Amino acid sequence: MAMTGRIKVGLVGIGNCFSGLIQGIEYYKKNPSQEVTGIIHDTLAGYGIHDIDFVCGFDVAENKVGTPLMNAIYESPNMVNYVAKDDMPKTNAMIYESPLLDGVGIWVENKINPLTSTKTIEQLTTEVKQIIKDTGVEIIVSYLPVGSDQVTEFWAQICLDTNTAFVNCIPSFIASDETWAKKFQEKNIPCIGDDIKGQVGATIVHRTLAKLCSDRGTKIDQTYQINVGGNTDFLNMKEQDRLVSKRISKTESVQSQLKERLADDQIYVGPSDFIPFLGNTKLMFMRIEGRQWANQPYNMEVRLEVDDKANSAGIVIDAIRLARIALDRKIGGPIKPASAYLMKHPIEQTSDVKAKADCEKFVANE
Repeated sequence: MAMTGRIKVGLVGIGNCFSGLIQGIEYYKKNPSQEVTGIIHDTLAGYGIHDIDFVCGFDVAENKVGTPLMNAIYESPNMVNYVAKDDMPKTNAMIYESPLLDGVGIWVENKINPLTSTKTIEQLTTEVKQIIKDTGVEIIVSYLPVGSDQVTEFWAQICLDTNTAFVNCIPSFIASDETWAKKFQEKNIPCIGDDIKGQVGATIVHRTLAKLCSDRGTKIDQTYQINVGGNTDFLNMKEQDRLVSKRISKTESVQSQLKERLADDQIYVGPSDFIPFLGNTKLMFMRIEGRQWANQPYNMEVRLEVDDKANSAGIVIDAIRLARIALDRKIGGPIKPASAYLMKHPIEQTSDVKAKADCEKFVANE
């Protein structure tokens, strides 16, 4: 059965990822003759990419809080410029204050310039719940900086308290954590997570090639994936303490595709450094070393260059629509097919082929 209506979405963390998503949707509105590329599904149960209304946003940056959403997505340190700022439509959506907690790392604090707040967590909680009610938010999508575990839990609890679906795009584990998953299940509220895959990103390429090698009967001895970029995401990840869950998420995404798990010291998957002049360009360097018949060695190396934010937009736009389908059908808890297909660290890992098939069945309501 095809669904109809608008999808009302609230955004948490108004950085480059949301800027790329919103500008990309407008890009296709302004160029209707162009085929929509960079997206898996044109429509999902009747929902197209232009059926989404971004009705509010939450952030901590002094230059974003209190401003219209369509202005905030262009504010520093954001770098995305697919559509000129003056060509973006005006909306009533505003940016409101989110709690700071652990959301800003030491490397990015001087670039983000967080608002000096006088509000308590209790006051912010009350305000946020009222904003969600007033704006009609149905789905909260979080693109907080890596390492924002406390803030992610704040927003997960907000969703539970307001009966709002949650899409968690970062590697702070909610949908894949048994305790949080149970809470969403008990309240029959959908959640999709954790840690968004790229369209053709570093980890999806790595896990696909690793599975190919494993499925073809070779023995993988060791592998690595090194990523560098020049936006605040990579600057934030220079703080090693914020990377624990990110490395778990990316490493397990690859390990899950192998018939034989590699020893911890034979696999490295993770962000490696910040190179300012790369901007939103992400570079991935991957190597797989293994053995074939008669123990003869082989290796492969891949260099991938992508626009980091375009790479995630086509995935999260599916996650939003799949969350709405779950709401329409009153399905709560982790949406396993969507999470396995779209996220690096779902509660249940499967192959990408099976995840896609399961997701298509979910959409078809089979």
